[in-house]
Amino acid sequence: MKAKTVKKAAPKAVKTDTVTLRHMAVTLAETHGLNKKQANEIMNDLVVTITKHLKKGARLRLAGLGTLQVRKRAARMGRNPATGEAIKIKASKKVAFRAAKELKEAI
Repeated sequence: MKAKTVKKAAPKAVKTDTVTLRHMAVTLAETHGLNKKQANEIMNDLVVTITKHLKKGARLRLAGLGTLQVRKRAARMGRNPATGEAIKIKASKKVAFRAAKELKEAI
């Protein structure tokens, strides 16, 4: 008689809540006595301002949160995993975030 093998189910990933800009705007509105529309405009303007500074190449330091900066990735050779064929990957720019000490300690 053959022994049956029992497959264990992979552990399910813990679902985390996603907080959007709109959620943060509502909290901001409640905390500071603004209406939701004003708070939403402030959050949208913040994103636009951060994007504008990153495009210029500036490094943004947000006290207590961390630093955002654009890093350049050089062109390189890679492999197509399906075929194993060598491919050239173009140079690109990526946004990098480095958490502040305060944020690391709070988490």
